[in-house]
Amino acid sequence: MNAFAIILLALLIAMFFRARLLSFRAQTPSDYAGTGPIFSLKRHLNGEILSEGLIYGPNGRMSNSFVARMVGEWNGNTGTLSEFFTYSNGKKMNRKWYLTLGTRNTFTATAEDIVGEGHGTISGATIKLNYRIILPKDAGGHTLDVTDWMYLTEHGVIMNRSEMRKFGIKVAELVATMRPNPKSHPIHVSGANEYSITSERQLVQ
Repeated sequence: MNAFAIILLALLIAMFFRARLLSFRAQTPSDYAGTGPIFSLKRHLNGEILSEGLIYGPNGRMSNSFVARMVGEWNGNTGTLSEFFTYSNGKKMNRKWYLTLGTRNTFTATAEDIVGEGHGTISGATIKLNYRIILPKDAGGHTLDVTDWMYLTEHGVIMNRSEMRKFGIKVAELVATMRPNPKSHPIHVSGANEYSITSERQLVQ
């Protein structure tokens, strides 16, 4: 192996470890275990939520933006999050997540455009969700690997950041805010439809 090949191999190894240890994907739920306020799917993904976001292409430039109205509903430990998007290019899209709380701060998420199940972890003020999404045909129809993080702030605003990758290469990034609609109220409150704040806290401990 000549000197050039050795240098090239060293650069590739350095890039690999940088991606794994110093990038967005390097963070783990345990990094946020002691943070607050505590993120609760039933409480913070409940009722009407207003969202605004930006989508960046592989070149790092903004390629699209959107506004969305979301509606969360819960019955026990299962819930839905309906999403109604309007994009800056005029396109409209509706989606619906089906969420199921598990044990040890975990949950699963499914939707019509998701391959199998998405797997999520709740930790302190954050949620991490990994899933594979199938893009609409007019967007190429590709299947992308998504790493989705949500960060709950002190005033109840959720900051959402997602990376989408194909064959390990980042092809898009999304940054969005999600906040409760001040004109609406949670659809379920403690004690209604088997929803109990006390039982929820026991579930995620």
